[in-house]
Amino acid sequence: MAKTRQSGNTYKTVVYGDQTVQRGAGGETHQTAEEGYDVLTTQQGAPVADDQNTLRQGARGPALIEDFHFREKIFHFDHERIPERVVHARGYGAHGFFETYKPIPDLTKADLFQRAGEKTPAFVWFSTVAGNKGSFDLARDVRGFAVKLYTQEGNWDLVGNNIPVFFIQDAIKFPDVIHSVKQEPDKEFPQAQSAHDNFWDFISLTPESMHMIMWVMSDRAIPRSFRFMEGFGVHTFRLVNAKGKSTFVKFHWKPKLGLQSVVWNEAVKINGADPDFHRRDLWNAIQSGDFPEWELCLQTFDEAFAEAFEFDVLDPTKLIPEEQVPAVPVGRLVLDRFPENFFAETEQVAFMTQNIVPGVEFSNDPLLQGRNFSYLDTQLKRLGGPNFTHLPINAPKCPFHHFQQDGHMAFHNPRGRANYEPNSWGPEIGGPRESGECGFTTFPEEPEGPKVRLRPESFADHYSQARQFYASQTLVEQRHIGDALVFELSKCEVPAIRERMLSHLQNIHTDLAQTVADGLGIATLPSPAAPAVKPQTDLPPSDALSILKRGPESFKGRKLGVLVTEGADVALLGELQNAAAAAGGVVEIIAPTVGGVIGSDGKLIPAHHKIDGGPSVLFDAVALLITEEGVLGLLKLPPARDFVSDAYAHYKFIGFTEASLKLLTKVGISDELDDGFIPLDRAADAGAFIQSCGALRFWDRPDGA
Repeated sequence: MAKTRQSGNTYKTVVYGDQTVQRGAGGETHQTAEEGYDVLTTQQGAPVADDQNTLRQGARGPALIEDFHFREKIFHFDHERIPERVVHARGYGAHGFFETYKPIPDLTKADLFQRAGEKTPAFVWFSTVAGNKGSFDLARDVRGFAVKLYTQEGNWDLVGNNIPVFFIQDAIKFPDVIHSVKQEPDKEFPQAQSAHDNFWDFISLTPESMHMIMWVMSDRAIPRSFRFMEGFGVHTFRLVNAKGKSTFVKFHWKPKLGLQSVVWNEAVKINGADPDFHRRDLWNAIQSGDFPEWELCLQTFDEAFAEAFEFDVLDPTKLIPEEQVPAVPVGRLVLDRFPENFFAETEQVAFMTQNIVPGVEFSNDPLLQGRNFSYLDTQLKRLGGPNFTHLPINAPKCPFHHFQQDGHMAFHNPRGRANYEPNSWGPEIGGPRESGECGFTTFPEEPEGPKVRLRPESFADHYSQARQFYASQTLVEQRHIGDALVFELSKCEVPAIRERMLSHLQNIHTDLAQTVADGLGIATLPSPAAPAVKPQTDLPPSDALSILKRGPESFKGRKLGVLVTEGADVALLGELQNAAAAAGGVVEIIAPTVGGVIGSDGKLIPAHHKIDGGPSVLFDAVALLITEEGVLGLLKLPPARDFVSDAYAHYKFIGFTEASLKLLTKVGISDELDDGFIPLDRAADAGAFIQSCGALRFWDRPDGA
């Protein structure tokens, strides 16, 4: 017999294949404690009534610290790994600054937004989520985009991702989603992959994840570079001005170089050729003085908009389309310096969502509320004690004064006799005092409602924005989403998991569901999953959600790989280098040997890569400066054949000399030259070729990846 649940919510039974679950008003699922199942308990043995929702005051109110089950669950999860980060273990960081464009005192009293042109020191950490520290850079995964701003009123950590939504609505489910995607505990693999049964079992039983799944299966999850991806604060925050007026805000980081991703086949080969591809790209850009830049953009809105918006602004699985609320730039972030020591700074940096400054405040987003607890707890374990703020990378750069003392590895020397407050000692020895005038004061929001474990009904629509995201993509991007789902689900060994996912995809888009079913060889689509609320099918597409609809049309920040052989035309090579440099790009030379070749002028052309160490997947476009005397040697080299066949399959622009046709013929594509092939007959052709490369890919190629 199933045990009776007393959770303060109304549930209905839903059947997904061979699994019976219960769905709450918000669409969350609960596996029933049927005959043969043990009842879930805390570590102390207390039975758990609800493992899906944190305790909060009112359905949309703040989380309550008395929720012992949530705190125990997160506490244990935070301490699973030592000393490596449990999530976001694989990453890279750099120093820089944030420069304010103009004051915005009407929106916030935050000090860094009060003076035009002011530069605030910053440290940024980019990362993957699922992989361990030694995993490869180009896993299909969410990318962390965490920014620490050392303001004059304390450190502000904007700890976000390159995707504006998340898998779950409540932080109590964070250990579950991460456990599901990490290595399976019995066999300790797969590593840095989501293509396995545990992950898709969890996702297929968690309808709230469907919007996030569309993003993760899109090209957003395999970015070409940290420099070419957006960042998002994910949650709704508050800005508060000096008069106490509150404005809701969502934070966006938009790259100055535009967006760019790789295709899946390319990502797989990059991971083999250079597992440090993203790290190396950021290192080379900063070391060469080509400093990456992003603009901080704000989506601001008031209570009236929040009430009128189709979805709940406190729901972290939802976004606000930029067509409805424009993202307005207020400053720029520039990365211009690397740490002197990776461990001392990048590995020991501690980001915490709780680190905010006067003028920036939290909303009641239940995922954000849980993160505020979790991050501080995590640093205690990872960095060995409460004094991790003494580390230079974590310490504020403004003056700080408090009575906190001692603890593991304390290395500040407090002076004087006062270590408590209030005290009657004078300013010389009495220490700091609180200040009602300039201290942090919390916006006096009034929560309503009883203490409950409950998702609000306003969180219940799990499919409409997933459909909107898919409909906003170009046909190329839609094909990639379908291909990704087919690949991932084909790695699931349990057919019922594939069936459950197809039942969800039916609620997102029937074309997508049919594409995935065809790819999996499933002849008959299952019935659509029973939605908690009827999905909206008329949400307008948003061009801001597509990468290709906002292409940069520029080769700035990109890399051209030039394959050369003996006797290569040095004048043509020189013009390619000049044209690429003028566009803001970089040229690297690939040759049969790393020693280089002798050019047409009798001088050595040094090479950056030997042909099998510099495959075309490492470059955004390629040029073949192949001569009649050199092509015969290339025909015998499999890496040379792979160089051109991969460039073709990955939709890259290919510049070629006439002698290159023999190599193209060898791989079977010389009779199909499309407009993505640009002849390089003379030096004057270089400029037009580089200009064509600004489109980044020639997507009209029919037989690509």
